[in-house]
Parts: sequence; structure tokens; C-alpha cells
Amino acid sequence: MGMIRINNLRFHTFNGVLPEERRNGQQLGLDIAIKYPIETKVLHDDVHETINYAEVRNVTEHFITTHSYKLIESLANHLLETLLASFPTVDSINIKIRKFSVPMPGIFDNVEIEVQGAPDAK
Repeated sequence: MGMIRINNLRFHTFNGVLPEERRNGQQLGLDIAIKYPIETKVLHDDVHETINYAEVRNVTEHFITTHSYKLIESLANHLLETLLASFPTVDSINIKIRKFSVPMPGIFDNVEIEVQGAPDAK
């Protein structure tokens, strides 16, 4: 089964529990993996036979820049729903979201959550 991956998309967002996170914003990193049968669907070197990853990025950017959540888990769940509705021919989508500026003590690179889903109707 083929996979289309968009790695380390970066967006400035206004998500977070604390008021300063929602006021000042912060950068989030996203990885999007789309399971799609490239081997059987992409036969004629035609962009219409595949998933347009530029459009995946556009849908993602529009959603992330027009929605704000306290939890990146909520952001991930709603973005997943949006992408599945926008690209119903995929087998599944996996999203990882990394939050770099987490207001907690300790030394670490980021906090990452991951969600995965498939379209309801196949």
C-alpha cells in the first residue's frame, strides 16, 4: 500500500490552555501520512489519479489558521475529520502534531500527539 507523507509542516497558531499561549501564539509542527493505493491508482502519470499534496497542505493551513483549541488533541481530531472529508478516496490518514513551547518544567524537544482515521464510507 502506498503512502504519501508531508513531513514537518510548520504553522504559527494560537492554541493552548494558558492565556499567553492563546494571545502570543506558538509554532506547531505536523506530519501527515496518507495511505493511498498508489500502485493501482496512479497508472498514467496524471495528478488527478493521486492525492494532491499541495491541496492537503492548503486544507491543513486553512483549518489550523482559522481554528483555535486549548488542546492539540482536539486540534488533531478536528483536522483529521476535515482532511478525511476533503479527501474521501484515501484509505487512511495519520497526523502527528508537535508542540515545541510547552509550559512545563524539564528538558525536552517537544510534545507530540498522533491520531489516525479512515473515511466512513468506502
